[in-house]
Amino acid sequence: MKKISIIGMPMDLGQMRRGVDMGPSAMRYAGINERLRNLKYEIEDLGDIPIGRPEVVNRSDTNLRNLELVAEKNEKLAAQVDEVVKSGAFPLVLGGDHSIAIGTLAGVAKHYKNLGVIWYDAHGDLNTAETSPSGNIHGMPLAVSIGLGHPMLTEIGGYSPKVKPENIVIIGARSLDEGERALIKENGIKVFTMHEIDRLGMSKVMEETIKYLKDKTDGVHLSLDLDGLDPSDAPGVGTPVNGGISYRESHLAMEMLAEAQLITSAEFVEVNPILDDKNKTATVAVALMGSLFGEKLL
Repeated sequence: MKKISIIGMPMDLGQMRRGVDMGPSAMRYAGINERLRNLKYEIEDLGDIPIGRPEVVNRSDTNLRNLELVAEKNEKLAAQVDEVVKSGAFPLVLGGDHSIAIGTLAGVAKHYKNLGVIWYDAHGDLNTAETSPSGNIHGMPLAVSIGLGHPMLTEIGGYSPKVKPENIVIIGARSLDEGERALIKENGIKVFTMHEIDRLGMSKVMEETIKYLKDKTDGVHLSLDLDGLDPSDAPGVGTPVNGGISYRESHLAMEMLAEAQLITSAEFVEVNPILDDKNKTATVAVALMGSLFGEKLL
């Protein structure tokens, strides 16, 4: 029986809106543990990594809000994820804002020479202090993971980079800053924007993603930001962007990943119950996790 270790990361320091720290609780409340147990997995819930609150929101001279705290907490997450992978279990991290991906990837990538990443998100999260309009670190984790950014972030886990740009696929992008667009082109990062999803269909996008990653990676991490979905399906997110991936398309994507047996670690992030409607977004997140771990109608 495959073991899944659930880690809660109630981090809201990578952005400005309160409430995303309640994401792990909301997903547990929506029944993630029971859902995965019903699929015959052994579930170990390791609880939450303690975050605490800063006295003041610190936008330092580096243009990186809460840099020291975000780095410190991601070091802790990286260490815990590292232990989970060492034990042979599947790490499933519940966020928290998307800055937690810095820690998850630092913990996972230690164990893979050629880690692939599927970044399911409305945004590229490829900003640096130089390009970020806001200074919010939740817009930077993918850049950090390819070795771009402040050393306090890029060196988490004691090594950099975590991921090669050619091993990344971004799915669902529809809001990219200018610096991010340049970075994508310079580094040859594969992106399926909403234009491609509409034109090709999700089935073709996932076939191409799986084909692209299957032979050149030795593990694949799924980083799923609920704002990748359309706000009508996932309203409880901090940075909603209209015209997103549908609930049905997202289920198909997860089911195809389950069939391909490609994913070796995952995180679901940016669920904000305060901005949500009757815990709808956390419920969607849990349903998608069900599909990712092999839930089928028949």
